[in-house]
Amino acid sequence: MSKSPKQPSRKRPKGTEAAAARTASAIAPPDSEESTVSSPRRRFLGRLWLGLGGLAVVEFLWIAIDFLRPRTPLTASQTDIIVAGPVDAFEPSSVTAFQQGKFYLSRLADGGFLALSRECTHLGCTVPWIEEEGRFVCPCHSSSYDHTGEVLQAPAPRPLDLYPVRIENGIVKVDVGSPLRRKSFDRRQVTRL
Repeated sequence: MSKSPKQPSRKRPKGTEAAAARTASAIAPPDSEESTVSSPRRRFLGRLWLGLGGLAVVEFLWIAIDFLRPRTPLTASQTDIIVAGPVDAFEPSSVTAFQQGKFYLSRLADGGFLALSRECTHLGCTVPWIEEEGRFVCPCHSSSYDHTGEVLQAPAPRPLDLYPVRIENGIVKVDVGSPLRRKSFDRRQVTRL
């Protein structure tokens, strides 16, 4: 019988066997004791993240629905007539803001009154009265209006809306239930004594 040639033995460097053992233990499934300790912790954290994510989605939907919901107009149960006050309480060439009806009462130099809406006719932003400049200036896109609500600077397409004003027994009253859209200022829009 012939002898098969002896294959040279491969010797592994020292330390390689220890590294191979460590690699095998890292790949092997963890002991049952370790898995029972970390498993409930992982489940808890997973559920916590899932709950927080669900809460974030609900909050986002709530904000989106609230943003898209139309604003409710004044109802019949609320009063549409705002009593502004006596005629003498308003100086000529003055503008007075009214929070309740969301309008400005502008008294012209000749003593006439205009009740102007606070909403810009461009995109509906609230337009403040700038006393130093003597005009309304929209903070959103810089439209500006004079004390009669007439457009001084675009992009506003038309003057501020008006509310009907009436004077009864020296008391100024404004009907905020029916705003009047207009294309330009006309002296007939002014309410006088």
